[in-house]
Amino acid sequence: QVQLVESGGGMVQAGGSLRLSCAASGSITSLRVMGWYRQAPGKQRELVATINLGGFTRYDDSVKGRFTISRVNARNTVYLQMNNLKAEDTAVYYCNVDQGMGYVTWGQGTQVTVSS
Repeated sequence: QVQLVESGGGMVQAGGSLRLSCAASGSITSLRVMGWYRQAPGKQRELVATINLGGFTRYDDSVKGRFTISRVNARNTVYLQMNNLKAEDTAVYYCNVDQGMGYVTWGQGTQVTVSS
């Protein structure tokens, strides 16, 4: 079983920046894809960004050019640098890792609040 510990959420004014971190531990075989999702009140959880072992990244259109996902494989850690934050970025952000073969793990979530 994989455990995920997220950190870095908080409250910031519009235009500000935050950096989220997610460290994986436990029964790790291969963190094939690591990513971030978010869920705003009254809305479904949505993909923000993902990164695979080879460094290939994918972003939702709403965050392209403002958010950057990265990972340090030696530390089993994924980061999300969020710049130029907007009020609509307010949500609970969840870390996600996919080890393949159906082994998907979610973090507990971290709140990001952007005031306008």
